[in-house]
Amino acid sequence: MAFPQQRLRRTRRTSALRSLVRETELSPQDFMYPMFVASGQEVDNEIPSMPGIRQMSINNAVAEAKRAHSLGIPGVLLFGIPESKDEAASGAYDPEGVIQLAVRAIKDAVPELLVVTDVCLCEYMSHGHCGVVDAERGEIMNDVSLELLARTAVSHAEAGADVVAPSDMMDGRVAALRADLDREGFEHTPILSYASKYASSFYGPFRDAAESAPEFGDRRGYQMDPANAREALREVGLDVEEGADMIMVKPALPYLDILRRVRETTDLPLAAYNVSGEFSMIKAAAEKGWLDEQSAVLEAMTGIKRAGAEVIFSYHAPDVARWLS
Repeated sequence: MAFPQQRLRRTRRTSALRSLVRETELSPQDFMYPMFVASGQEVDNEIPSMPGIRQMSINNAVAEAKRAHSLGIPGVLLFGIPESKDEAASGAYDPEGVIQLAVRAIKDAVPELLVVTDVCLCEYMSHGHCGVVDAERGEIMNDVSLELLARTAVSHAEAGADVVAPSDMMDGRVAALRADLDREGFEHTPILSYASKYASSFYGPFRDAAESAPEFGDRRGYQMDPANAREALREVGLDVEEGADMIMVKPALPYLDILRRVRETTDLPLAAYNVSGEFSMIKAAAEKGWLDEQSAVLEAMTGIKRAGAEVIFSYHAPDVARWLS
């Protein structure tokens, strides 16, 4: 069977023509760069399960933030690794905590860089869960946890954070944060909600980096079942009603269908988190020569943006920015 000439012509596009008709284009401006900030001086610890990613003391985090800015990346997302942990997550809302100090230092050094802070308790809890635990029943105490999460968000805003991003998945957390932020005079501080956060096996390397693996049980009681899609839309709807300014889907690549469905149901800015396991899979395969790292990363990031993400949180961000430049 002979193909029509028009069909044949479609297969012979020049490089210039491909660029002209491309539907999805990546830019460094699409990305946010997650960083792990640790207490102490001159900390620069390699994370074996995340090649190229490190735990950094504040001085090194400032230098890394400057590098990200120089590459055209508009902002960073900060996770804290405190010097000590307890069952009240006191390091999370300490005005002199590692994240609060890091926010001040980065905003002083690179004031035009957007600083987003992760608002969760797991890195600061001795047991590694995202909320306060009832010791007798071994259950998360939702409403008590909300008080600490809101207190944490306010402390981040006081330090100068541009955006606060609750990732705990407690019920009612967006409303609790919005109420406390408004009461303390931070009514213009946006909330980026991890509205659709799944209980994923792809978080493994992150828990190494943040030193936040649960000591008992798991997080399936408050994070989402990977089998559920309609639930994600309900969770997003609740967070929008409570006052979220931006929405996050996490992880990204195994949940592109969720990303697309969320994009079709809300006009709010939509972010996707290309998580540690997704990052490390490509890194590991590239190190073994099984695929080309640059082309695989750019293809994956294009897929995330094509599915509807306006912002991509990714550990690949500096490499992507260099490749695109």
